[in-house]
Amino acid sequence: MTKSNILYEGKAKILYETNVCNELIQFFKDDATAHNAQKLEIINSKGIINNYISEYIMNFLGKKGVENHFIKRVNSREQLIRKVKIIPIEFVVRNFAFGSIIKRYNLSKEYKFKKPLIELFLKKDELNDPLINDDLIVELGWVSRLELEDLKNKALIINEHLVNLFSKINIELIDFKIEFGKTVNDNENKLILADEISPDNCRLWDKSTKKNFDKDIFRNNTGSLIEGYQEIVKRFEIKIES
Repeated sequence: MTKSNILYEGKAKILYETNVCNELIQFFKDDATAHNAQKLEIINSKGIINNYISEYIMNFLGKKGVENHFIKRVNSREQLIRKVKIIPIEFVVRNFAFGSIIKRYNLSKEYKFKKPLIELFLKKDELNDPLINDDLIVELGWVSRLELEDLKNKALIINEHLVNLFSKINIELIDFKIEFGKTVNDNENKLILADEISPDNCRLWDKSTKKNFDKDIFRNNTGSLIEGYQEIVKRFEIKIES
């Protein structure tokens, strides 16, 4: 398997084509961004840490029956993944109120939702990722109404597994953002979990101290991002190759 042309470059990752049909290399960059890339900094080793954490979580979810694009980690910065057509919707699952939803609805910080809340955002940085409703998603033809309901159910199942996983290391999963894609290597066009799951797209708080170990550290200038991410590595007992 050899890596070839760049297929796509985002804020935190680069996707490369390979000589294997419908398999890509996902490269994790050291770029840290916030406020839709209005704030940008290169943080050494961030990409390596996220690669390992995302590998750990995707493998965990796969064992729980959550189909995803992850195949294997290739090296410290790269993963081999299945090629999918990304649905341009960000699924945000919230267990507690924090971040933008507080301002949007004047909620109190850390308000615990009676059941997990799902919000859908259009994946478009130049529009600041606006909220989007079910009817418009279906109207624009990205997924059918039945598929959208299936994706919401998948997001809730993923949330349940992640809440339990992080709880074992005394971490509260406040919220997280995920993406899905349609497979391109079969006739089914299955909808599966894609992108990554790491401290870049999760809010993770220590249950006892409420200290956070996620990108809010960078977003709000409250300490060392790497030290926060390394704490997750330490608690999961992930071994990173030197």
